[in-house]
Amino acid sequence: MATDRGIVEDWLSEFKALSETQLSGYGGVLDQKNTLVPALYSVIQDPDSELLEPVCHQLFELYRSSEDCLRRFTLQFLPELLWVYLRRDGHSSGCIEALLLGIYNLEIVDKDGNSKLLSFLIPSLSKPSIYHEPSSLGSMALTEGALCQHDLIRVIYSGLHPQRETFTAQNRFEVLCFLMLCYNSLVVYMPRSSHRAVCRMSSRLCVSGFPRQQLKAWTAPCMRVLLEPQFMVQMLAAVYHAIYNGEWDAGREALDDILYRAQLELFSEPLLLGNAMKSSLPGSAPDGSQGRKVLQVEVTPSIRRISRCTITAASIRRLRWKREGEVNASHTLAPADLTNTGPLLPSNSWMSKGPAQSSIRSCIVQRT
Repeated sequence: MATDRGIVEDWLSEFKALSETQLSGYGGVLDQKNTLVPALYSVIQDPDSELLEPVCHQLFELYRSSEDCLRRFTLQFLPELLWVYLRRDGHSSGCIEALLLGIYNLEIVDKDGNSKLLSFLIPSLSKPSIYHEPSSLGSMALTEGALCQHDLIRVIYSGLHPQRETFTAQNRFEVLCFLMLCYNSLVVYMPRSSHRAVCRMSSRLCVSGFPRQQLKAWTAPCMRVLLEPQFMVQMLAAVYHAIYNGEWDAGREALDDILYRAQLELFSEPLLLGNAMKSSLPGSAPDGSQGRKVLQVEVTPSIRRISRCTITAASIRRLRWKREGEVNASHTLAPADLTNTGPLLPSNSWMSKGPAQSSIRSCIVQRT
């Protein structure tokens, strides 16, 4: 603890001496401090630490800067901050509450101070991509005009959040869900220590105060923490990324604990998503699971491969004629076989040229 305290104090004094021009390259300096991140975790986890308030203040100063690397440096501690705040139920953690509210109020507005909408556009099927070619759709009901209308579809998944000055029972998880959404949007940039922290946070929040806590290695007395389904969905998104990026065991444990809590609370959305995640996981850790491993997506075959397998009305007619020609060439019909010729001949073609048709005409002439 004395060593961690000295590291954190040096960091606090170092940041105060920085000028505006030196702040732009400070992110690279932080990446080289291998002992700083563990020291900051120890300060955040200590409820009686005198350095907690100046650390939270400095983390907010880093987050309000215009440098993305400094903002990500602060955001990596978000899971641990959430765990400490919810575990204490807001008591004796005013500096953490102020930091969380400050990050939230910065994220809900753009650079001009206007309310920000988080949305995405549905890709247009009329334009080619690595997954499809417009010509592969054939003569379907999706015309070019209908496809172009997809450009106008915008899906908004978060936006127009009001500013908050304090936490209440009504807005607490609204703010926390949005913060987890911001964390998940940058989860690919987070170090393994942050992935480990989000798994630890998810497990502890879900089993604290329940019988399953007795089976854990940590036995610190904790009260039950109130959770909401949307917040658990955001936890599942972070845990799923951690599972495939070096935290296979911790991620699987967190997934089981989230499902355990969702079953007790009868939360349908976490249950649906969690069970789908669990069913899609392989039986054992994939190759390279100890390192960073991005989820692999199979690319759709190219247009040439799709066009050969496309079923159209013309291809059905060609297949039918091909089969009829093979049958006519392999069988010579006798007069006794007249009753079986119906399905083998195409309509309006029984008088056409061919060995089978000649035998039929000769039989008809003899009978007349």
